[in-house]
Amino acid sequence: MTEIATYKNLLTEIIYRYRNCVDFLAIRVEYSEETNITLRGHKIDTLSEGIISGGQVRACYRGGWGFATFNELSTLSQQVEEVVTLARFVGCGATQLASIEPVQVNCQLPLTGTDPRQVPLVQKKVLCDHYNTILLSLSDKITTTSVRYKDNTQHILLATSEGTLIEQSWADLEMRFSATARNGEILQTGRETIGSRQGYEDLIGLEKQIEGAAQRALNALVLPSVKGNNYTVVIDPVLTGLFVHEAFGHLSEADMLYDNPKLLELMSMGRQFGPEILQIFDGAAPQGHRGSYFYDDEGVPSTSTQLIHNGVLVGRLHSRETAGKLNERPTGNARCLNYRYPPLVRMTNTWIERGETPVEDLFMDIREGIYAKNWLGGMTNGEMFTFSAGEAWMIRNGKLAEPIRDVTLSGNVFKTLSSIEAIGDDFYWDESGGCGKGGQSGLAVGCGGPSLRIKEVMVGGEIT
Repeated sequence: MTEIATYKNLLTEIIYRYRNCVDFLAIRVEYSEETNITLRGHKIDTLSEGIISGGQVRACYRGGWGFATFNELSTLSQQVEEVVTLARFVGCGATQLASIEPVQVNCQLPLTGTDPRQVPLVQKKVLCDHYNTILLSLSDKITTTSVRYKDNTQHILLATSEGTLIEQSWADLEMRFSATARNGEILQTGRETIGSRQGYEDLIGLEKQIEGAAQRALNALVLPSVKGNNYTVVIDPVLTGLFVHEAFGHLSEADMLYDNPKLLELMSMGRQFGPEILQIFDGAAPQGHRGSYFYDDEGVPSTSTQLIHNGVLVGRLHSRETAGKLNERPTGNARCLNYRYPPLVRMTNTWIERGETPVEDLFMDIREGIYAKNWLGGMTNGEMFTFSAGEAWMIRNGKLAEPIRDVTLSGNVFKTLSSIEAIGDDFYWDESGGCGKGGQSGLAVGCGGPSLRIKEVMVGGEIT
């Protein structure tokens, strides 16, 4: 399967043979080359290169879906027959797929740097060793380190019963670093993640970021814990990107809504969620980001979808099925991690638009507040969220004061959006995202935004 284009005729012939048996039929064939390296302390946990090839078949009949994966193309006809039979067995309603124009195209996301396949495995390992040495050598208080490298070049061929035939390819790279420092019973961790769809060079020259992650862990050992309370909080663009992705973006995915009347009512179009200065978007059309592509895994062209306009909900993210069921337009957000999984409604690049307030003015008039920067982790549960900041400082009388640790930001996403007081004039794209949903973890996404000032945020820490 190294020459995936040679299978176009075969896929077209099989699609033609079975297209009248179901309402919709799609075959997706994939060829991927991947490198994985993981270092834990002084030990090598993973060191591998591999080629992954396979495909999937999806069929829909009267609203019922059949799905199968395969690794041998010789079994394709049999797989299609079984999927068609399954779809016809479970279908008992109506197929509702938003219509699209079929396309026949060959497209490749351009690299501005070196293709990772041109870099020898040993060179990638040397790079990981170099960064790991930085983490380990900074202090004897650093007790645990982790360096992870991954690159994945995917080449995909998609054929559908509507006449779509798309050949698409891209390369994705990512490195993750963590250092845990210990002082008696106190443990603190610093993390850094770098991702790119531009080229291998984006992973070179990260010494300052990596040293900064380890230094944050060391610094936090002696910092005071924040006193738990409600504060006016200023968050940096990295935390803004995490917030808009995790807390709001998932609620915008329409497969979470159409079979959940309560949530659909909550996310009703025209509802005011934030101030008039708030604009939120998602889309794969902006080029050069980790969530960028030309066509999604149903053959829908990439778009940029405005979700919030002047604080009002005006859009959501769709597959063809969710768009059909909600009588809205498809947005090109049906994505699968690889051929082993069916496409789900997934975010791509999600961002809050830049504001007009100078960043230094975000701190004005805050008698006692918190400035939170970077992230350590987080979780969401419906409309509730909790995020941990990588670094934080107290704000006193409009100025940055002493650094603090153990800062967690919690709340209801809708209340938090409505509590945004100002939006900074800065902006940053964070390419470190790996999104998880429906058992498909690590899907590349981009997040972006400016600094935000938000009132009445629940901040966890030491309760007095």
